[in-house]
Amino acid sequence: MISGTSHDGIDVAVVDFNLDGDVLTGVLQHSASTPYPTVLRNRLVAALPPAATTFSEVCELDTLIGQAFSDAACSAVEAAGGGVDLVASHGQTVFHWVDGDHALGTLQIGQPAWIAERTGVPVLADVRIRDITAGGHGAPLVSYLDALLLAGFGGTPAALNLGGIANMTVLRPGTGLIAYDIGPANALIDSVVSERGLTEQGYDIDGRVARAGVVNAVLLQRLLADPYFALPPPKSTGKEHFHGAYVARALMQLDSTVAATDLVATLTELTARSIAREVRAQGVDTLVVSGGGWRNPALMDALRAALDDVRVIGSDETGVPTDDKEAMAFALIGWLSWHGLPGALPAGTGASGGRVLGALTPGAAPLLLPTPLSQPPRALDLGVAGRRRL
Repeated sequence: MISGTSHDGIDVAVVDFNLDGDVLTGVLQHSASTPYPTVLRNRLVAALPPAATTFSEVCELDTLIGQAFSDAACSAVEAAGGGVDLVASHGQTVFHWVDGDHALGTLQIGQPAWIAERTGVPVLADVRIRDITAGGHGAPLVSYLDALLLAGFGGTPAALNLGGIANMTVLRPGTGLIAYDIGPANALIDSVVSERGLTEQGYDIDGRVARAGVVNAVLLQRLLADPYFALPPPKSTGKEHFHGAYVARALMQLDSTVAATDLVATLTELTARSIAREVRAQGVDTLVVSGGGWRNPALMDALRAALDDVRVIGSDETGVPTDDKEAMAFALIGWLSWHGLPGALPAGTGASGGRVLGALTPGAAPLLLPTPLSQPPRALDLGVAGRRRL
Protein backbone atom coordinates (compact mmCIF):
# COMPACT_ATOMS: atom_id res chain seq x y z
CA MET A 1 0.00 0.00 0.00
CA ILE A 2 1.29 3.45 -0.88
CA SER A 3 0.27 7.02 -1.38
CA GLY A 4 2.87 8.69 -3.53
CA THR A 5 4.19 12.22 -3.90
CA SER A 6 1.03 13.30 -5.74
CA HIS A 7 -0.83 12.92 -2.41
CA ASP A 8 -4.04 11.98 -4.19
CA GLY A 9 -4.96 8.64 -2.68
CA ILE A 10 -3.97 5.10 -1.74
CA ASP A 11 -2.79 2.48 -4.22
CA VAL A 12 -3.21 -1.13 -3.11
CA ALA A 13 -1.88 -4.34 -4.66
CA VAL A 14 -2.51 -7.85 -3.33
CA VAL A 15 0.31 -10.05 -4.63
CA ASP A 16 0.65 -13.80 -4.12
CA PHE A 17 4.38 -14.58 -3.97
CA ASN A 18 5.84 -18.08 -4.24
CA LEU A 19 9.50 -19.04 -4.34
CA ASP A 20 10.49 -21.86 -6.68
CA GLY A 21 14.20 -22.51 -6.29
CA ASP A 22 15.75 -19.10 -6.84
CA VAL A 23 12.88 -17.69 -8.93
CA LEU A 24 10.20 -15.68 -7.17
CA THR A 25 6.79 -15.74 -8.83
CA GLY A 26 4.30 -13.01 -8.08
CA VAL A 27 0.67 -12.91 -9.21
CA LEU A 28 -1.32 -9.72 -8.81
CA GLN A 29 -4.62 -10.89 -7.32
CA HIS A 30 -6.25 -7.50 -6.82
CA SER A 31 -5.43 -3.83 -7.19
CA ALA A 32 -7.30 -0.64 -6.42
CA SER A 33 -6.78 3.08 -6.07
CA THR A 34 -8.78 4.88 -3.39
CA PRO A 35 -8.81 8.69 -3.52
CA TYR A 36 -8.37 10.55 -0.25
CA PRO A 37 -11.55 12.29 0.91
CA THR A 38 -11.38 15.88 -0.34
CA VAL A 39 -11.26 17.39 3.14
CA LEU A 40 -8.40 15.08 4.19
CA ARG A 41 -6.38 15.73 1.02
CA ASN A 42 -6.82 19.49 1.44
CA ARG A 43 -5.58 19.29 5.05
CA LEU A 44 -2.63 17.17 3.99
CA VAL A 45 -1.60 19.50 1.16
CA ALA A 46 -2.00 22.53 3.43
CA ALA A 47 0.41 21.00 5.96
CA LEU A 48 3.15 20.11 3.48
CA PRO A 49 6.34 22.15 2.95
CA PRO A 50 6.90 25.00 2.49
CA ALA A 51 3.87 25.61 4.74
CA ALA A 52 4.24 25.69 8.51
CA THR A 53 2.36 23.10 10.56
CA THR A 54 1.96 21.92 14.16
CA PHE A 55 2.53 18.68 16.03
CA SER A 56 -1.21 18.49 16.69
CA GLU A 57 -1.93 18.65 12.94
CA VAL A 58 0.72 15.99 12.25
CA CYS A 59 -0.81 13.76 14.93
CA GLU A 60 -4.31 14.16 13.55
CA LEU A 61 -3.16 13.55 9.97
CA ASP A 62 -1.21 10.48 11.09
CA THR A 63 -4.42 9.09 12.58
CA LEU A 64 -6.76 10.08 9.75
CA ILE A 65 -4.44 8.77 7.04
CA GLY A 66 -3.87 5.58 9.05
CA GLN A 67 -7.64 5.11 9.22
CA ALA A 68 -7.96 5.75 5.47
CA PHE A 69 -5.25 3.14 4.84
CA SER A 70 -7.04 0.68 7.13
CA ASP A 71 -10.29 1.14 5.16
CA ALA A 72 -8.44 0.50 1.90
CA ALA A 73 -6.68 -2.53 3.40
CA CYS A 74 -9.92 -4.09 4.61
CA SER A 75 -11.50 -3.63 1.19
CA ALA A 76 -8.47 -5.23 -0.49
CA VAL A 77 -8.37 -8.19 1.89
CA GLU A 78 -12.08 -8.82 1.29
CA ALA A 79 -11.72 -8.48 -2.48
CA ALA A 80 -8.82 -10.95 -2.46
CA GLY A 81 -10.85 -13.48 -0.51
CA GLY A 82 -8.81 -13.19 2.68
CA GLY A 83 -5.72 -15.22 3.45
CA VAL A 84 -3.38 -12.22 3.52
CA ASP A 85 -0.18 -12.88 5.51
CA LEU A 86 1.27 -9.38 5.69
CA VAL A 87 0.37 -5.79 4.86
CA ALA A 88 3.29 -3.63 3.70
CA SER A 89 2.26 -0.01 4.12
CA HIS A 90 4.50 2.75 2.82
CA GLY A 91 2.13 5.37 4.19
CA GLN A 92 2.30 9.00 3.08
CA THR A 93 5.59 10.86 2.82
CA VAL A 94 5.26 14.32 4.34
CA PHE A 95 8.95 15.25 4.54
CA HIS A 96 12.17 13.88 3.05
CA TRP A 97 15.18 15.62 4.63
CA VAL A 98 18.03 16.03 2.17
CA ASP A 99 21.06 18.26 2.70
CA GLY A 100 23.05 18.59 -0.52
CA ASP A 101 23.82 15.05 -1.65
CA HIS A 102 22.98 13.41 1.69
CA ALA A 103 19.62 12.19 2.99
CA LEU A 104 19.38 12.74 6.74
CA GLY A 105 15.84 11.69 7.54
CA THR A 106 12.42 10.91 6.16
CA LEU A 107 8.90 10.95 7.58
CA GLN A 108 5.97 8.84 6.42
CA ILE A 109 2.66 9.06 8.28
CA GLY A 110 -0.42 6.84 8.34
CA GLN A 111 -0.30 5.02 11.69
CA PRO A 112 0.03 1.28 10.88
CA ALA A 113 -1.65 0.19 14.13
CA TRP A 114 -5.00 1.18 12.62
CA ILE A 115 -4.40 -1.27 9.76
CA ALA A 116 -3.30 -4.07 12.10
CA GLU A 117 -6.30 -3.53 14.37
CA ARG A 118 -8.85 -3.53 11.55
CA THR A 119 -7.42 -6.40 9.49
CA GLY A 120 -5.86 -8.54 12.24
CA VAL A 121 -2.84 -8.88 9.94
CA PRO A 122 0.74 -7.84 10.83
CA VAL A 123 1.85 -4.61 9.17
CA LEU A 124 5.31 -3.63 7.90
CA ALA A 125 5.75 0.14 7.81
CA ASP A 126 8.41 2.88 8.07
CA VAL A 127 10.42 1.16 5.33
CA ARG A 128 12.73 3.98 4.17
CA ILE A 129 14.61 5.09 7.28
CA ARG A 130 16.79 2.01 7.80
CA ASP A 131 18.45 2.57 4.42
CA ILE A 132 19.10 6.21 5.37
CA THR A 133 20.76 5.18 8.63
CA ALA A 134 23.14 3.09 6.51
CA GLY A 135 24.11 6.13 4.45
CA GLY A 136 21.55 5.72 1.68
CA HIS A 137 18.80 7.99 0.42
CA GLY A 138 15.96 5.62 1.28
CA ALA A 139 14.97 6.07 -2.37
CA PRO A 140 14.21 4.96 -4.95
CA LEU A 141 13.22 1.72 -3.21
CA VAL A 142 11.46 0.53 -6.36
CA SER A 143 14.94 -0.17 -7.76
CA TYR A 144 14.91 -3.68 -6.21
CA LEU A 145 11.89 -4.60 -8.31
CA ASP A 146 13.35 -2.79 -11.30
CA ALA A 147 16.63 -4.69 -11.13
CA LEU A 148 14.85 -8.05 -11.31
CA LEU A 149 12.54 -6.94 -14.13
CA LEU A 150 15.26 -5.30 -16.24
CA ALA A 151 17.47 -8.39 -16.07
CA GLY A 152 15.54 -9.88 -18.98
CA PHE A 153 16.47 -7.06 -21.36
CA GLY A 154 19.61 -6.74 -23.42
CA GLY A 155 21.58 -3.56 -23.98
CA THR A 156 21.18 -0.82 -21.38
CA PRO A 157 17.57 -0.84 -20.14
CA ALA A 158 16.08 1.55 -17.59
CA ALA A 159 12.85 1.72 -15.61
CA LEU A 160 11.27 5.15 -15.23
CA ASN A 161 8.55 5.93 -12.70
CA LEU A 162 6.53 9.08 -13.33
CA GLY A 163 4.83 9.92 -10.05
CA GLY A 164 5.10 13.29 -8.35
CA ILE A 165 8.86 12.84 -8.71
CA ALA A 166 10.55 11.04 -11.61
CA ASN A 167 12.97 8.29 -10.61
CA MET A 168 14.98 5.97 -12.81
CA THR A 169 16.77 2.67 -12.41
CA VAL A 170 19.41 1.84 -15.02
CA LEU A 171 20.95 -1.61 -15.52
CA ARG A 172 24.31 -0.95 -17.17
CA PRO A 173 26.19 -3.88 -18.69
CA GLY A 174 29.53 -4.42 -17.00
CA THR A 175 29.11 -1.65 -14.41
CA GLY A 176 25.88 -2.71 -12.71
CA LEU A 177 22.86 -0.83 -11.46
CA ILE A 178 22.35 2.84 -10.75
CA ALA A 179 19.13 4.47 -9.50
CA TYR A 180 18.14 7.98 -8.45
CA ASP A 181 15.47 10.67 -8.42
CA ILE A 182 15.76 12.75 -11.58
CA GLY A 183 13.48 15.63 -10.56
CA PRO A 184 9.83 16.61 -10.92
CA ALA A 185 7.45 14.47 -12.95
CA ASN A 186 3.88 15.47 -12.07
CA ALA A 187 4.70 17.50 -8.95
CA LEU A 188 5.01 20.97 -10.49
CA ILE A 189 2.36 20.37 -13.16
CA ASP A 190 -0.18 19.23 -10.58
CA SER A 191 0.71 22.11 -8.27
CA VAL A 192 -0.04 24.74 -10.92
CA VAL A 193 -3.16 22.98 -12.22
CA SER A 194 -4.51 22.67 -8.68
CA GLU A 195 -3.58 26.14 -7.41
CA ARG A 196 -5.03 27.87 -10.49
CA GLY A 197 -8.13 25.68 -10.70
CA LEU A 198 -7.38 24.63 -14.27
CA THR A 199 -9.21 21.31 -13.88
CA GLU A 200 -11.68 20.09 -11.29
CA GLN A 201 -9.57 16.98 -10.68
CA GLY A 202 -6.37 18.92 -9.87
CA TYR A 203 -4.21 17.38 -12.61
CA ASP A 204 -3.79 17.81 -16.36
CA ILE A 205 -6.29 15.30 -17.77
CA ASP A 206 -4.91 13.73 -20.96
CA GLY A 207 -2.38 16.59 -21.17
CA ARG A 208 -5.08 18.94 -22.52
CA VAL A 209 -3.88 21.99 -20.59
CA ALA A 210 -0.29 21.52 -21.75
CA ARG A 211 -1.39 21.01 -25.36
CA ALA A 212 -3.30 24.33 -25.24
CA GLY A 213 -0.14 26.22 -24.26
CA VAL A 214 3.25 27.15 -25.71
CA VAL A 215 6.57 26.45 -24.00
CA ASN A 216 8.27 29.57 -22.58
CA ALA A 217 11.91 29.02 -23.58
CA VAL A 218 13.36 31.51 -21.08
CA LEU A 219 11.54 30.00 -18.12
CA LEU A 220 12.40 26.48 -19.26
CA GLN A 221 16.13 27.22 -19.38
CA ARG A 222 16.07 28.82 -15.93
CA LEU A 223 14.32 25.81 -14.46
CA LEU A 224 16.71 23.38 -16.16
CA ALA A 225 19.59 25.27 -14.53
CA ASP A 226 18.44 24.16 -11.05
CA PRO A 227 21.57 22.85 -9.24
CA TYR A 228 19.74 19.66 -8.23
CA PHE A 229 19.82 18.40 -11.80
CA ALA A 230 23.63 18.68 -11.82
CA LEU A 231 24.14 16.61 -8.66
CA PRO A 232 25.66 13.18 -9.35
CA PRO A 233 23.68 10.07 -8.36
CA PRO A 234 22.72 8.57 -6.02
CA LYS A 235 20.42 11.41 -5.05
CA SER A 236 16.83 11.96 -3.95
CA THR A 237 14.38 14.84 -3.83
CA GLY A 238 10.72 15.57 -3.27
CA LYS A 239 8.08 18.25 -2.88
CA GLU A 240 10.26 19.84 -0.19
CA HIS A 241 12.19 21.23 -3.17
CA PHE A 242 9.78 21.11 -6.12
CA HIS A 243 6.53 22.79 -5.06
CA GLY A 244 4.22 25.68 -5.92
CA ALA A 245 6.37 28.35 -4.27
CA TYR A 246 9.33 27.08 -6.31
CA VAL A 247 7.39 27.88 -9.50
CA ALA A 248 6.25 31.25 -8.13
CA ARG A 249 9.86 32.26 -7.41
CA ALA A 250 10.92 31.32 -10.93
CA LEU A 251 8.08 33.39 -12.41
CA MET A 252 9.07 36.44 -10.36
CA GLN A 253 12.45 36.46 -12.12
CA LEU A 254 10.86 36.90 -15.54
CA ASP A 255 10.25 40.26 -17.22
CA SER A 256 6.84 39.20 -18.51
CA THR A 257 3.86 37.19 -17.33
CA VAL A 258 3.24 33.62 -18.41
CA ALA A 259 -0.26 32.39 -19.22
CA ALA A 260 -1.46 29.41 -17.19
CA THR A 261 -1.57 27.07 -20.18
CA ASP A 262 1.92 28.18 -21.25
CA LEU A 263 3.17 27.54 -17.72
CA VAL A 264 1.79 23.98 -17.72
CA ALA A 265 3.26 23.38 -21.18
CA THR A 266 6.65 24.62 -19.93
CA LEU A 267 6.58 22.45 -16.81
CA THR A 268 5.60 19.43 -18.92
CA GLU A 269 8.57 20.11 -21.19
CA LEU A 270 10.80 20.54 -18.12
CA THR A 271 9.88 17.02 -17.00
CA ALA A 272 10.53 15.57 -20.46
CA ARG A 273 13.81 17.43 -21.00
CA SER A 274 15.27 16.67 -17.57
CA ILE A 275 14.45 12.98 -17.97
CA ALA A 276 15.73 12.79 -21.54
CA ARG A 277 19.00 14.39 -20.49
CA GLU A 278 19.57 11.65 -17.89
CA VAL A 279 18.44 8.85 -20.21
CA ARG A 280 21.01 9.93 -22.78
CA ALA A 281 23.73 10.49 -20.18
CA GLN A 282 23.28 6.88 -19.01
CA GLY A 283 23.26 5.45 -22.55
CA VAL A 284 19.81 3.91 -22.15
CA ASP A 285 18.35 2.17 -25.20
CA THR A 286 15.09 0.79 -23.71
CA LEU A 287 12.97 2.81 -21.30
CA VAL A 288 10.22 1.01 -19.35
CA VAL A 289 7.73 3.57 -18.02
CA SER A 290 5.16 3.38 -15.22
CA GLY A 291 3.26 5.77 -12.95
CA GLY A 292 0.61 8.40 -13.50
CA GLY A 293 2.71 10.33 -16.01
CA TRP A 294 2.38 7.42 -18.44
CA ARG A 295 -1.30 8.46 -18.77
CA ASN A 296 -0.37 12.01 -19.86
CA PRO A 297 -0.10 11.98 -23.69
CA ALA A 298 1.44 15.46 -23.79
CA LEU A 299 4.24 14.40 -21.47
CA MET A 300 4.84 11.08 -23.22
CA ASP A 301 4.85 12.73 -26.66
CA ALA A 302 7.42 15.27 -25.45
CA LEU A 303 9.53 12.50 -23.94
CA ARG A 304 9.41 10.37 -27.08
CA ALA A 305 10.30 13.41 -29.22
CA ALA A 306 13.37 14.01 -27.06
CA LEU A 307 14.29 10.30 -27.19
CA ASP A 308 13.51 9.45 -30.79
CA ASP A 309 16.14 6.69 -30.93
CA VAL A 310 15.19 5.07 -27.58
CA ARG A 311 12.58 2.30 -27.30
CA VAL A 312 9.90 3.59 -24.89
CA ILE A 313 7.38 1.05 -23.55
CA GLY A 314 4.97 0.70 -20.64
CA SER A 315 5.75 -1.57 -17.70
CA ASP A 316 2.73 -3.70 -18.72
CA GLU A 317 5.12 -5.42 -21.12
CA THR A 318 7.10 -6.75 -18.15
CA GLY A 319 4.01 -8.11 -16.37
CA VAL A 320 3.55 -5.06 -14.14
CA PRO A 321 0.51 -2.83 -14.81
CA THR A 322 1.70 0.77 -15.15
CA ASP A 323 -0.66 2.02 -12.43
CA ASP A 324 0.21 -0.72 -9.93
CA LYS A 325 3.99 -0.88 -10.06
CA GLU A 326 4.81 1.07 -6.89
CA ALA A 327 2.27 -0.82 -4.80
CA MET A 328 3.66 -4.10 -6.15
CA ALA A 329 7.18 -2.92 -5.36
CA PHE A 330 6.26 -2.39 -1.73
CA ALA A 331 4.52 -5.76 -1.63
CA LEU A 332 7.87 -7.20 -2.74
CA ILE A 333 9.69 -5.26 0.00
CA GLY A 334 7.20 -6.70 2.48
CA TRP A 335 7.95 -10.23 1.26
CA LEU A 336 11.71 -9.63 1.50
CA SER A 337 11.53 -8.23 5.04
CA TRP A 338 9.17 -11.02 6.10
CA HIS A 339 11.83 -13.51 5.00
CA GLY A 340 14.76 -11.65 6.56
CA LEU A 341 16.19 -10.32 3.29
CA PRO A 342 17.42 -6.80 2.46
CA GLY A 343 14.84 -4.76 0.56
CA ALA A 344 17.08 -2.06 -0.89
CA LEU A 345 20.04 -2.24 -3.24
CA PRO A 346 23.07 -0.21 -2.06
CA ALA A 347 23.89 0.59 -5.69
CA GLY A 348 20.44 2.14 -6.02
CA THR A 349 20.30 4.18 -2.82
CA GLY A 350 23.95 4.81 -1.94
CA ALA A 351 23.81 2.87 1.35
CA SER A 352 26.87 1.14 2.74
CA GLY A 353 25.10 -2.21 2.49
CA GLY A 354 21.74 -3.92 2.14
CA ARG A 355 19.39 -3.75 5.12
CA VAL A 356 16.18 -5.52 6.11
CA LEU A 357 13.64 -2.71 5.93
CA GLY A 358 10.74 -1.58 8.05
CA ALA A 359 9.16 -1.98 11.48
CA LEU A 360 6.53 -4.63 12.21
CA THR A 361 3.24 -4.10 14.05
CA PRO A 362 1.70 -7.43 15.15
CA GLY A 363 -1.81 -8.34 14.04
CA ALA A 364 -4.40 -10.20 16.10
CA ALA A 365 -2.13 -13.20 16.70
CA PRO A 366 1.42 -13.39 18.10
CA LEU A 367 4.03 -12.38 15.55
CA LEU A 368 5.58 -15.48 13.99
CA LEU A 369 7.99 -14.94 11.10
CA PRO A 370 9.06 -17.69 8.70
CA THR A 371 12.59 -19.05 8.84
CA PRO A 372 14.86 -16.40 7.26
CA LEU A 373 16.15 -17.15 3.79
CA SER A 374 19.91 -17.20 3.22
CA GLN A 375 19.83 -15.92 -0.37
CA PRO A 376 17.59 -13.47 -2.25
CA PRO A 377 15.72 -14.60 -5.37
CA ARG A 378 17.73 -14.47 -8.58
CA ALA A 379 14.78 -13.66 -10.82
CA LEU A 380 11.22 -12.39 -10.58
CA ASP A 381 8.31 -13.56 -12.72
CA LEU A 382 5.27 -11.30 -12.40
CA GLY A 383 1.80 -11.60 -13.84
CA VAL A 384 -1.83 -10.71 -13.26
CA ALA A 385 -4.41 -13.26 -12.12
CA GLY A 386 -6.69 -14.30 -14.96
CA ARG A 387 -4.40 -12.93 -17.69
CA ARG A 388 -1.96 -14.66 -19.95
CA ARG A 389 1.52 -14.13 -18.53
CA LEU A 390 3.43 -11.44 -20.39
